[in-house]
Amino acid sequence: MCRNHDHSHGDVNDYKKAVAEYRKTFPSKQDVIDHTPDPAVRDMIVHMGEVGLETPFDRFDKQKPHCGFGLAGVCCRICNMGPCKITEKSPKGFCGADADLIVSRNMLRAVAGGVSQHGMHAREVIMALKYAAEGKLNLKIVNEEKVKNTAVQFGLETEGKSVNQLAAELADILLEDLSRTIPGEHRTIKACAPPERQKVWKDMDIIPISAYHEVFEALHRSGSATDGDWENIMQQFLRCGLSFVFSGVVGANIATDCLFGTGHRMTAKTNIGALEKDYVNIAVHGHHPMLVSQIVKMGKSETFTEKAKAAGAKGIRFYGICCSGLAAMYRNEGVVPLSNAIGAELVLGTGALDLWVADVQDVFPAIMDVARCYKTVVVTTSDSARLPGAEHYGFDHENSNMDEADALAEKIVTRAIESFSQRRDVPVFIPPYEVEAEIGFSVEYINHRYGGMEPLAEALKKGDILGIVNIVGCNNPKVIYERAIVDVAEEMLKNNILILTNGCASFPLLKLGFCHPDARSKCGEGLRRFLDEDMPPAWHMGECIDNTRASGVFAGIANVLGQRITDMPYAMSSPEWGNEKGIGASLAFRLFGVNSYHCVEAPIYGSDRVMDFMKRDTVKTLGSCMKVDTDPKALAALIVADMKEKRKALGWD
Repeated sequence: MCRNHDHSHGDVNDYKKAVAEYRKTFPSKQDVIDHTPDPAVRDMIVHMGEVGLETPFDRFDKQKPHCGFGLAGVCCRICNMGPCKITEKSPKGFCGADADLIVSRNMLRAVAGGVSQHGMHAREVIMALKYAAEGKLNLKIVNEEKVKNTAVQFGLETEGKSVNQLAAELADILLEDLSRTIPGEHRTIKACAPPERQKVWKDMDIIPISAYHEVFEALHRSGSATDGDWENIMQQFLRCGLSFVFSGVVGANIATDCLFGTGHRMTAKTNIGALEKDYVNIAVHGHHPMLVSQIVKMGKSETFTEKAKAAGAKGIRFYGICCSGLAAMYRNEGVVPLSNAIGAELVLGTGALDLWVADVQDVFPAIMDVARCYKTVVVTTSDSARLPGAEHYGFDHENSNMDEADALAEKIVTRAIESFSQRRDVPVFIPPYEVEAEIGFSVEYINHRYGGMEPLAEALKKGDILGIVNIVGCNNPKVIYERAIVDVAEEMLKNNILILTNGCASFPLLKLGFCHPDARSKCGEGLRRFLDEDMPPAWHMGECIDNTRASGVFAGIANVLGQRITDMPYAMSSPEWGNEKGIGASLAFRLFGVNSYHCVEAPIYGSDRVMDFMKRDTVKTLGSCMKVDTDPKALAALIVADMKEKRKALGWD
């Protein structure tokens, strides 16, 4: 008689215990009020409670206790014969999928989501570069030098070609790598990845055909009753990771820098106290720079400044939320960064905003509730991202009206002035917290400042700089809001670790002074000695796709020292990561051989095999893995210890 055998791996009771302990670490709204590092956040949470407005922290409390099956990743909703969950009583789903398969499929679908999100961002900006180069878009290519240098990097023939011709060729290559269907050479990987890494990825058979193909394939093989091998699923997970890197990040970054420029170092005001009354106040929120750049340009024109004054305002001010704000901030004077995505409702709760431009990604639907309360007009600009109750002035589904960017920007700024006139009776509450931050630390700026990467390499080898960490990622209410990022950063500086930062994780570092030269007082003696008096110890590099800048610094220093990136005392930390793009971002650095460090777990408790794959096994193949500790100070200690081990292996200590 044939018996059924349970091939699932690990004890169900083990993951249940682990999840139960993990849930205990989740903070309450009161914990956030008591321990958030930013007093402006504390004041706004209290203020919104007093006026009866819900915050993300209220909603998080209402979700407790969080589903244990979801936290462990063992809930399967792929077909309509479930949903199935893995328990001691039912160790397999209806189709026979065990915990390993269910967890791995869920992770694959999550990273595919991240690839598609960054990939659509990339598609729009690459198309804008192409249309500008072909004269279909009234937009000047700002960074001609970047176009020429990138063309050479990609092996293009440059003799006798104009900047527009080269930009159009580059755009076509980036679009092909994004959307290729017939297998062929991935030219962005060939041009931009270290040869050592290309060999590693080729030997592992994880070089993608294209981003579109790998997302398509990810959804295909993780579908109902298709791929039943968890290891094969995780192989596709890695292919999606490379697609995330080279289309969603590198491709988007090349196009953005070519079209709008790399920006330059400047001093910016930041935090809620930088909001000014009696101005037409416009916030830009999301991830797409295209229309935002035109809105800012239009709003700063003399014509619209005079219109604002005629309406009784002192002028027009721009404020940044999330990555649209960061992209505009270091390319345009006077765009004030205020908050990441989770804090957006707190900014709206000041009542100081007349118009809120919501483009795509990281725009919570709940902003509409706060906006209605304060009569703030919300405008959406993308067919991919509508909000009920918002007004819409944007690009259509096919982006066929991209050439109408100027007209759309004019409508939006005009609507902001109208809103200012209609909101004169709205009460305003602005907590008095404002600091200055140094921003715009690109690879180009660092090379200009130091004459190359040699001084950083020398300081790193000598030990004045113990290591370099890239602190990035979004935020997550599973830890004290922004506290984990600040705690990790403080420990890094004490231990002479230079910080690079961009994206949502950079906001607390901006708001709390880490990006100001005075923060040198937080550093150990070696790092303080290396930094000049006008240099902060946290170098702000821009929006989330500007992870490319950090990897450029990593590669540049490693090349000077003749070392592989994976052998260097480097780290990537996204302490509070919270969405599918966060999975792709940390995987991106691990694919280059750099460990990623987090205070929030991935939903993988339910499978020992997937847990091992993420946290241990990739050390053998990639030279790196994911490390998690819910205590940020303990996580920081782990980063320091690992960097010391790297230095010891290099013979530097």
